[in-house]
Amino acid sequence: MIFPLSIVSLLGLVCLALLASPYPFLAPGAVVGLVGIAVLYRKPAWGLLGIAALVPFEGLFKGNALSGTKFVGASLALILMLQLAMHQIPSERLRSNIWRYLIWFMALYLLSLLNTDDMGRSLEHLRELSVGLILFVITLLIGRELNLDMFARLVTVSVSMTCVLAMFSSKYQDQGRAAGLLEDPNAFAMLIAFAVPMALLLVIRNPNWLQRLFWLGCSMLLLAGMTKTESRSGLVVLVLSLMIGLWHYRAHLPRIRPRHLGFAMLGMAIVIPLGIYAMPHGYVERIQSLSILKSGAKAKDESLGRRASYIVVGSQMIRENPLLGTGPGTFPLHYASSGYSKVFSANRKIGDLYREAHNTYLEIFSELGIPAGLLFVGMLALGLYNLMCARRAWMQRRNWEQADLMTHLSMSILSLTLFLMFLSAPNQKFVWIMLALTSVLRLKAEESPILEAKA
Repeated sequence: MIFPLSIVSLLGLVCLALLASPYPFLAPGAVVGLVGIAVLYRKPAWGLLGIAALVPFEGLFKGNALSGTKFVGASLALILMLQLAMHQIPSERLRSNIWRYLIWFMALYLLSLLNTDDMGRSLEHLRELSVGLILFVITLLIGRELNLDMFARLVTVSVSMTCVLAMFSSKYQDQGRAAGLLEDPNAFAMLIAFAVPMALLLVIRNPNWLQRLFWLGCSMLLLAGMTKTESRSGLVVLVLSLMIGLWHYRAHLPRIRPRHLGFAMLGMAIVIPLGIYAMPHGYVERIQSLSILKSGAKAKDESLGRRASYIVVGSQMIRENPLLGTGPGTFPLHYASSGYSKVFSANRKIGDLYREAHNTYLEIFSELGIPAGLLFVGMLALGLYNLMCARRAWMQRRNWEQADLMTHLSMSILSLTLFLMFLSAPNQKFVWIMLALTSVLRLKAEESPILEAKA
């Protein structure tokens, strides 16, 4: 694949201009950028891997006009547009069954935008959502070349590294709760829940015992990081996804011998008490507080009471504007005007009064209306169904390795979809990457000839 001479010439002129400018020290950066763009042009899938690896570290670039993910994402988008125009990438790769929901969702989104209660907030919401939409298109175009094993490795290592930072440095904690580089313990717990199934896949599939020990260590770091976040929703989502994984591997139960069962019971007798002992006392209290969930907005637990108040305000917004909602990003306005914002605000700061719904589904139903909310839920449900179909197709071809991969990816995307009930993150990058990847993997599995099946 030949790199266009015009782009090389343009970047060469940029380097010369920088050398002649008051900032000549920036010229080497332009050369490095040229090399990076050349690599992305030949291996665009590496750019998507780079974005996946950088997502847990986005907090390092907060407030900067140009971050690592922004540079890679923008460069990758421009390169793919150029390759599409030059017919170096077939436009058929944009084919996806997700479009049938996404197009109508965006149509309703734009109608709600025109009818919004606050155009400034809505435009900012659209800007953030557009990042996810761009990643969706990028993944459709290059998802077939994506090395999924490398994807799992990079996600596991990057999230594990942030777990180490969050556990051993108070700088990356929020009032004692691990927040990583995202400044939000629940958002950090979401990344951990997404990475755990991939880490376990690497433990199971790796034949080298040293590498398996390394990935097992990463898995332990992720689980320790989850307890340090003290996220109740994270614990629920993680346990549910692990139960689904155990159900997938139920066929291996006949291989367990009595001696294996004895070792397993001994391990559980050691690990469970140690885990309970090592679990932060505050986390235990937060889990016990779930027993008062039925108390609603008047619950003694302030966090649960605040979440109940979000549901009350969101339900009222849906009743008043069921078709198009109040406009993207306007939930904080309506919540600030309710009495709950003052009740649950300790210091009456703007950030405490104007709160998000902490529930992506509630936020979309209340801000965009019921039809758009149903389309959004339909997209996520179709993504899970795509992976189920891909798993079934690989099992029909007796390719158990790919079937196991589809199961663990299903666990990861299920963790994301469940976590959206506890977090306002409609623009979360992994959500849109995985959503596009589900349709790519399904098409790839169903197009694979049965004659190529492994015995």
